[in-house]
Amino acid sequence: MIWHNGLPDLAQLTALGEGSMPGFLGIEFVEVGDDWIRARMPVNERTKQPYGRLHGGASVVLAETIGSVAGAMTVDPSQFAAVGLEINANHVRPAGDGFVYATARPEARGRTTQIWSIRIEDEAGKLVCISRFTLAIIARDRGAVAASSPRDK
Repeated sequence: MIWHNGLPDLAQLTALGEGSMPGFLGIEFVEVGDDWIRARMPVNERTKQPYGRLHGGASVVLAETIGSVAGAMTVDPSQFAAVGLEINANHVRPAGDGFVYATARPEARGRTTQIWSIRIEDEAGKLVCISRFTLAIIARDRGAVAASSPRDK
């Protein structure tokens, strides 16, 4: 099993997104296995583009959300943070309603970087988007956002 503290609590992971983009888009963590995790997102007025299809940016938000959470769950949170470094996405087919499901699996989990593959499928199991997400693993004291920077003065 790859998870630092055993299988993650899916309700807790979903609750982490409340009040921020994952919560606003309705992302929910729904399943977890020894080396994978799955979340879903509704295809509705919050996640569609004006032509009635799932917005590609919403797919990327889903991919980055599940990849970031997955990476964070594999390291000691008292010492390390997992932060996004690079993401790409290939939009394969449209989704118009229901839910899309993202499954994240690690491709590489190194000391300083991780690479995750995220497959986003519709309710029929058809591929909607495939994404690759790279995380930097940094010391926790480097993970905090500074209140101000020298440029602000």
